[in-house]
Amino acid sequence: MIDDVLTEIERSYAELTAQLAEPEVLADRARYAAAVRRHGELEPLYAAAREYREAQAAVVEARELLGDDGGEGLDDEMRTFLTEELEAGHARLAALEEQIRLGMLEHDPDDEKSAILEIRGGTGGDEAAFFAADLFRMYARHAESRGFQVEVLSANEPPTGGFKEVIAELRGAGAYGTFKYESGVHRVQRVPANETASRIHTSTATVAVLPEVEDIEIEIDPNELRVDIFRARGPGGQSVNTTDSAVRITHVPTGLVVSCQDEKSQYQNKDKAMRILRARLYELRKEEQQRELAEARRDMVQTGSRAQKIRTYNYQQNRVTDHRIGFTTHRLTEILNGDLDELTEALAAADHEAQVGHLAGAG
Repeated sequence: MIDDVLTEIERSYAELTAQLAEPEVLADRARYAAAVRRHGELEPLYAAAREYREAQAAVVEARELLGDDGGEGLDDEMRTFLTEELEAGHARLAALEEQIRLGMLEHDPDDEKSAILEIRGGTGGDEAAFFAADLFRMYARHAESRGFQVEVLSANEPPTGGFKEVIAELRGAGAYGTFKYESGVHRVQRVPANETASRIHTSTATVAVLPEVEDIEIEIDPNELRVDIFRARGPGGQSVNTTDSAVRITHVPTGLVVSCQDEKSQYQNKDKAMRILRARLYELRKEEQQRELAEARRDMVQTGSRAQKIRTYNYQQNRVTDHRIGFTTHRLTEILNGDLDELTEALAAADHEAQVGHLAGAG
């Protein structure tokens, strides 16, 4: 089993090394970037595979020197030395095999990217919009505490307050990996501020976290886009500027529509809309690929599920429960203030354990 894994690592590494020297790969920016990324990911595994081969050879040599009789014909010092070498070699092989096994776990190449965060009020009317704003504030504070920059790309604010929808960029290396487990339906249970009978209401908001992608990663044919320019409107329908600067882009093949009107410049609105569209198309492509993998494992942490109720925020009990992993904490106030480390670490650990279990089952 381990020899087959080592052979596959060595073969893949050699192929990628050769590709990086091929003129046609060098001329293709997207292909070259993908090859460099994968080569870098394989490098530590390749080094561990080479070390395993060396340790394996040392164990074979020590076993041969000891012979079938356990070194009866050797002096005591040499027999002791070879016996210790053999024991140390076996321990080293076991440690390296575990390192290689864990290194073979599925790695999401998008983890190091910036992220597009989309939050929409769900069921619950005004209270859902207020909850969407609470979630955005929570994520913005956590992002800033981790050194990421937060830029609102688009926002739909009803006259009563909160957000019907807000889309933001979380800029910085590792933003997607930090927030990717947040996609899904979030539920809040609390007494609304305008509730006179002190009844607890349940409202929801949906969260989607997408990796932000560069132009070289996904090509968009300009001929497949319909771009409409219109005058921006504010809450209640009133005009917020005197020029036609708002932009709506429709990707005709998929029917995806993105609108941006927050900037005064038509160019800036179009740029923001294209960034959102590119991320959505990339996510759509990933989802299609995942659907085609009929034998793909069923993730314990379903990072891409937007229909699943993943978490409940209960104000009366000061409780937050993540239903995917059965995790509960009574630190609701701290979490809503952006202290998400406890949650994200638990989700990442659960995902890791699920992958290890899957790998062990496959072995």
